[in-house]
Amino acid sequence: MNNTEYDIIILGGGASGMMAASSVPKGKKVLLVEKNNILGKKLLITGGGRCNLTNDERDLRKLLKNYKKAEQFLYSAFTQYGVEDSLKFFNSRSMPTKVENEGRVFPVSDSARSVYNVLVKEIGNNKNVEVLSNANIVNILSQKNKVIGVEVEINKKKITYTAKKYILATGGTSHPETGSTGDAYAWLQDMGHTVHKPKPSLVPLRSNDAWIKKLQGISLQDIKIQVFADGEKKNSKKGKILFTHYGVSGPTILNTSKEINDYLQGNQKVHLLLDLLPQYDHGALNKLLTDLFQNNAKKKVANIMGEIINKNLIQILLKNSNITEETVGTNVTRELRMALIEQIKNLKININGLLDESEAVIADGGVDIKEIDFKTMKSKVIDNLYIIGDLLNIDRPSGGYSLQLCWTTGYIAGRL
Repeated sequence: MNNTEYDIIILGGGASGMMAASSVPKGKKVLLVEKNNILGKKLLITGGGRCNLTNDERDLRKLLKNYKKAEQFLYSAFTQYGVEDSLKFFNSRSMPTKVENEGRVFPVSDSARSVYNVLVKEIGNNKNVEVLSNANIVNILSQKNKVIGVEVEINKKKITYTAKKYILATGGTSHPETGSTGDAYAWLQDMGHTVHKPKPSLVPLRSNDAWIKKLQGISLQDIKIQVFADGEKKNSKKGKILFTHYGVSGPTILNTSKEINDYLQGNQKVHLLLDLLPQYDHGALNKLLTDLFQNNAKKKVANIMGEIINKNLIQILLKNSNITEETVGTNVTRELRMALIEQIKNLKININGLLDESEAVIADGGVDIKEIDFKTMKSKVIDNLYIIGDLLNIDRPSGGYSLQLCWTTGYIAGRL
């Protein structure tokens, strides 16, 4: 058995593992183990490849409320390394950022590779950090509440590496094609940790409505989305929706997916109602359309509607309202106009399910946070083990909160 000893071994080269490697004190001998051929494979696809790297909420109390039950646990961690620290880290390394809807922070380049490049360069600048890629972790060896080694397979050859300190950053179960297959959960349970079974969270919704496929790739901003289960209104949010070949996605949809999944699991019929023009109530919209049709009496309704509605939706709205595309403004009766208003204010989407785990932005579940010291990210069960990132059982919405959790926990575990 070959044996190579380090000060720190970091298992997993995703966002949290890369941040941990970037923050280790100079002079420490570090091994970063990654099963893929490159670091940060999942990082490169986050935010549709744009990488929503944090959220610009500077009020710590407000920020932490987004982490729900973990709020009180995370306070000590985020006071050590928070949103401003993350922005300073990237901005000071020639990666400018911008703030979009609901505080979402993106690189100005709109490319996740910009974030990736900063981290890879930072790791490369520390000559004491060795990156071991294409390395499959076979087992974490433990004895008497202590990790005593990591068994790694490279080119069908098994090697055991040892260190004083081990940082576990292998990720959860979302996007398994990037290597996040939840391998660590079994090891952690064997070592005495409580692991809550991961379930897909922040998942796009599936709809069999035929008209949705015609809108693939179209996104709408600032629309009102209402959720109904068995005909009862359950939730209402305003935000962005993205139409896909399988149904609907987008930040607002993702943030309601867990709730919708609960209704579906209870055999309830779920549908959404979209208000495409929430800035107008029924009366104001009636006046707007009446004026438009009167002022454009000889124009086709399909062309008139382009002034107020995304052109890709017009054909669908007209068909649902029994208005032909050849109808001109003067021929729209009150009855047809009311039907059109109903479609604009309550466009119905039937929800048939969620996409599977491979399409989840995150999967909730993981290590019970009561078993972690968040001042250090150290396990309370295993003396020399630190657990970070998506391995932790922390529920959070989309909007940059997942990556901020990775930066915070990775930094704390790495620098100590």
